[in-house]
Amino acid sequence: MGFTIEDMLTVSKTRYGMELLAGANGWSNSISWILLIEDLKILNNFKGKDLAITTGFGFQDEESQLKLVSNLIRLDASGLIINTGMYITEVPESLIRYCDENSFPLLTVPWSTELFEMTKDLDMRILLQGMADEQISQALIGAIEKPDLTQQFKNELLPYFDVDGTFQIILITLDGLDSMDTVERRRISFQLQLYLESLTHNACFFYYDSCFVIVVNAVPEDELHELVDAFIHRTEVRMKDHTIYAGGSSLMIDLGSLHLCYHRAKAALRASHQLNRRIMWFDDMGIYRILALVSDGQLLKEMGEDQLLPLIEYDKKHGSNYMEILEQYLLNNGSIQAVASKMFMHRNTVIYQLGNIKRLLGSSLESSEDRMKFMIACMLLHL
Repeated sequence: MGFTIEDMLTVSKTRYGMELLAGANGWSNSISWILLIEDLKILNNFKGKDLAITTGFGFQDEESQLKLVSNLIRLDASGLIINTGMYITEVPESLIRYCDENSFPLLTVPWSTELFEMTKDLDMRILLQGMADEQISQALIGAIEKPDLTQQFKNELLPYFDVDGTFQIILITLDGLDSMDTVERRRISFQLQLYLESLTHNACFFYYDSCFVIVVNAVPEDELHELVDAFIHRTEVRMKDHTIYAGGSSLMIDLGSLHLCYHRAKAALRASHQLNRRIMWFDDMGIYRILALVSDGQLLKEMGEDQLLPLIEYDKKHGSNYMEILEQYLLNNGSIQAVASKMFMHRNTVIYQLGNIKRLLGSSLESSEDRMKFMIACMLLHL
């Protein structure tokens, strides 16, 4: 997912004497561009995932250095390189500690380093990696859309992925994503990628069909679940103006299964919206898995309404919640007490209203066949 702090350190440690002082947990941060900064006003040009370089000319005391880093973290910068030796001879311990606490990469290069040459070199590497990422994402989209051409896409992706290994897809969306302009959507994309730590060379992140897509290769399923849970937590803390929804596919073998991964992730994403869950995994959806993969959504809705129409119309006319009571009754194996407890109702009220529900449906709800029929109908209306 782009040219990362780790990539930069690999090529720059010997060539430019670059050292990582703090924030090692953020070394998978992607870098979109490099900006020289000697004044906080330059921060107005930051767009997220930018890497800052400073000689320290405008930040010669500890307080101003801490203020700079605080602002860079707020703007979702990838990291900071300090050109030490002239204006900053020694990096304060407080700054190192602050960067470690925030997983913000803090690096140094010696004064003897030619900043212009280093920046030009790294910017070119960022550009080339960006071009490679675009080619990779287009090949992955091809594998999703045209599974019959899998072998062609395998050949294109072989240098980057274990094409015979495991794949999973996570789809991410948020309220208003479709209505955002390109600049705002790119800013959101940069933020999300920063919060996906440790997913670098094993994944590709791109925008497709109104969603952000993460294709993950050869990552153990339990490890991926932990990474995504941590990602969701970070977005909730740092992106409070947005509500994030995510859907994850099953773990499948071989690039030829990528189209199945995508459709299962899409079904899980719909479920996360409908159930108001931040993340839903397809394999956790139970019987919904079969229903969610039926492409004719209108048919499913009609099938659900056919069974439950008397309750739907009654609730609309009287402002009641018979549908909810029925669903809780079925989910709790016909336990009156469980329904009363979960819906904060008196037991006698539940008994009375269930009598009305049974009358409207023309069923005693005693047989397992009837219970299953109405439970599936409730599920269909959630899809």
